[in-house]
Amino acid sequence: MHGSTSPGWLLVALCAATGVYCLLRMRSTVEDQRRAAGGEAVMGFGMAAMAVPAAAFTPPAWAWSAYGVVFGATALHSLWSARTSPHHLHHLVGAAAMVYMCVVMAVSPGSHHHGGTGVPPLTGALLLYFAGYVLLSGVRLVPAGAVVGSGARGATGWGDRPELARACRLSMGIAMVAMLLTI
Repeated sequence: MHGSTSPGWLLVALCAATGVYCLLRMRSTVEDQRRAAGGEAVMGFGMAAMAVPAAAFTPPAWAWSAYGVVFGATALHSLWSARTSPHHLHHLVGAAAMVYMCVVMAVSPGSHHHGGTGVPPLTGALLLYFAGYVLLSGVRLVPAGAVVGSGARGATGWGDRPELARACRLSMGIAMVAMLLTI
């Protein structure tokens, strides 16, 4: 993405860490957790790769097409999976946003704007969607009636902790907003 180097590397680290945690979630005993975690891992690692600052590494022109194909396939998979789980509709929007960013980067590498003034309508719509998603996800992280010191969790593993999965989705939503702001 076109942006300054330090925030770019922080974005890479955030997305890569999220991808790693999603890989851990794929070991869950809950089938629905495993399914969602696979798509989220692809998104996390893909976002990390796309967020590498251009000052550090400028990918070859064909890389944006390759990213677009990967995210296009992810979007198709999310569309198919949305039949059984509405959460996959969010994955579909995320993958479509990534395809959109790949197209923008392929068409205008090195450019910070699209020839006009203001934000393009599709970028604005995606920014509104992901900003709303971030706010909603943040509210969902706040425990309702949480009791301080109640550490009786049972034998849940890292992959079965819904609050960590929500935190990862929140961080990927924040990363998506940051990436959309830079194109």
